[in-house]
Amino acid sequence: MNYALIAAAFAVGAMSLGGCATITEGKTDTIALTSVPVDGAKCSLKNGVGEWYVTTPGSAEVHKSKTDLEIDCTRDGYQPAHATMDSRFEAMTAGNLILGGLIGIGVDAASGAMNHYGKTAQITLVPVAPAAAAMPAAAPVAAAPTAAKPSS
Repeated sequence: MNYALIAAAFAVGAMSLGGCATITEGKTDTIALTSVPVDGAKCSLKNGVGEWYVTTPGSAEVHKSKTDLEIDCTRDGYQPAHATMDSRFEAMTAGNLILGGLIGIGVDAASGAMNHYGKTAQITLVPVAPAAAAMPAAAPVAAAPTAAKPSS
């Protein structure tokens, strides 16, 4: 039996499996974004790879990255809102240690496929307080007592 040929075939097979998460999980995640108590917020989703835009309710296909996904939303009549989605380690990448070795890990790291974001995010919008409601009402001023006129 030719062990060198078997070893070479195994090495080629392992390299072809390199980047398992890249192949099975892809380089992007689709994030469904909603806002409460109202729809229609204009949002940007940004990570170390790029920036994407969506109006709620809606979804955006973002490129995976090792950096967290920062979400910023605005809507007339509401304060700007911010949220962060953590970039998490993709469990599928662990299989590369067995099947794809360092080459597979390298491919997944370079493509961002070794990380993922959650599938949904909800942004809470807080109404802007009207100017009159923001200031406390003035306390009524008491009239100064008047002296009684002597009667004649």
